Amino acid sequence: MPTHRLSRVALERLQAEHLDLTTRGRIEVAARIGRAREMGDLKENGDYHAAKDEQGHMEGRIRQIEAILENHEIVEVIDDGKVDHGSIVTILYEGDAPSQSEKYLIGHMEEQTNDPSISVMSATSPLGAALLGAKAGATVTYQAPNGSLTVSVVRVEARS
Repeated sequence: MPTHRLSRVALERLQAEHLDLTTRGRIEVAARIGRAREMGDLKENGDYHAAKDEQGHMEGRIRQIEAILENHEIVEVIDDGKVDHGSIVTILYEGDAPSQSEKYLIGHMEEQTNDPSISVMSATSPLGAALLGAKAGATVTYQAPNGSLTVSVVRVEARS
């Protein structure tokens, strides 16, 4: 089972989400199922089926969070100018204009940013893996589904 590398903020958010889903979430879904059952015939009861679907999705999310929480490691961000877990990296694809640069937070897919211009990129993705250890000014090439792509590392900053 892989170790999930999380920031402390992501870990705390997942713990809070888990607590909310296993308490308030389960109680509310059970109440909706109960109200829908009171409406009669369950075969043609859309409210009942919707509530059961919601319950299934919620239980799936609970199991997903539990798997992450059972096998995680806290990543401390090191500001050494190299791309690593927790770094925010600005890249530019070969041939693109500087205005087309893209910003990514390198980390677990459960990470979030407050800045909508920064997407999360897994360190295990082809580009994420190629960027690990790179510094600003470096050029990296990685294998994409349609062939090799080259990007320049414009900037590396530690997540605040």
